[in-house]
Amino acid sequence: MRQVLRSKIHRAKVTEANVDYIGSITIDEDLLDAVGLWVGEKVLVASVDTGVRLETYTLRGERSSGIICVNGAAARLINEGEVIIIIGFEITDHPLKAKTAFVDSNNRIEKIVEN
Repeated sequence: MRQVLRSKIHRAKVTEANVDYIGSITIDEDLLDAVGLWVGEKVLVASVDTGVRLETYTLRGERSSGIICVNGAAARLINEGEVIIIIGFEITDHPLKAKTAFVDSNNRIEKIVEN
């Protein structure tokens, strides 16, 4: 078994950072669907701006809102306005075709790539 890339939201802009929430990252439901991430799924979040990397889980954000909200303690590491990459993995015994959503500055999907 190997842990391989399955889902990626590339260069999303953090629209909110809420330290008072219990934890997680809220993601526009359109983006979750586009790359096949589930609500509650563990993800790796990497800041393009600072290099910070952290693990958390996903929450469903309002569809077509563009929301990317870093919640809880993670909001002390990644701030509103930062550009991030959100990565989902799968443990499998065979190669996968990962889905990557490339987004614009409003977190709207520009294209989906499978590789």
